[in-house]
Parts: sequence; C-alpha cells; structure tokens
Amino acid sequence: MSKPAQWDKARGEEIVADLAGRLEGAALPILRALQEAFGHVPDEALPLVASSLNLSRAEVHGIVTFYHDFRRSPPGAHVLRICRAEACQAVGAKPLAEAMLEREGLSWGDTTGDGRLTIEGVYCLGLCACGPAALYDGEPVARLDRQRLDALRARARRE
Repeated sequence: MSKPAQWDKARGEEIVADLAGRLEGAALPILRALQEAFGHVPDEALPLVASSLNLSRAEVHGIVTFYHDFRRSPPGAHVLRICRAEACQAVGAKPLAEAMLEREGLSWGDTTGDGRLTIEGVYCLGLCACGPAALYDGEPVARLDRQRLDALRARARRE
C-alpha cells in the first residue's frame, strides 16, 4: 500500500479546482480524490470544497461524516475492512471481528498504537458466498477465521 501524502494546500486546491470545474455535483468525487491523495479528508480541505461548490462548511462536514468510506484522520500503514453485513454475520463475522478488536484494544475505525493497522467495518463487499469476508489494503480476503485474521495482523506488523 503506498503511503498517502501529507496535507498540501496547493495540491488540495488543484484537486478541488479540477473536479469542481468539470463535474456537476462534484462533492463526492472531490472528497474521494482528496482522500485518495491524502489518505483521509483533511479538515483543512473542507473550506476549499465548500467555497468551490457554493456550500456551507457544515454541508461539506455533513457529507464527510454521513458516508462511512470517508476518513477524518490518516489511516494506519495497512487497512483491514471487515464486512459487517448480514450474510457475513450469518457465518460468524461479528464474534470474529469483536474478538479481534478486543485483542487489539480497539473500536471500529481505530488504528493500532504502532500505527500499523486500521480496522474498519464495511457493509457488504459483494463476497457473500465466501464470508466472512474482508479487504486487506484493498485486496479481498474470503472465509475469514481466527487464523487468517491473526496472519493479517502479523503481516501488517512486518510489512
């Protein structure tokens, strides 16, 4: 996983201006592009987005906090997104995920103290037939069990 860049106002302005100038209803594409560039949607970017789209800061903040895919702070070096949808829950995802979060001393969306792993919940990865499912740095992982989760934890710490 490539490391996202630190917040750079000039780069943020470039992203916002580019997409606002050529897309109608550009709020979501702009926020996605900012997150892709910086690993999260920096608070410093909200006024830029608001101004360029003639929205209030509160409206932009509402978009960022409404959609679970947007991060408000940088993620760890690796991101594990565990499916929390019904199909995965039916095959044991909930107790599996809760046990992992407890072992790490984390809540959903938190990052380990060493900054190596962020654990996020996601609602449906489309891997329902092979649940419990997850994404590790964007790569699908099917049929999760404790051993696979432990292997992903170890991988995050060594990479």
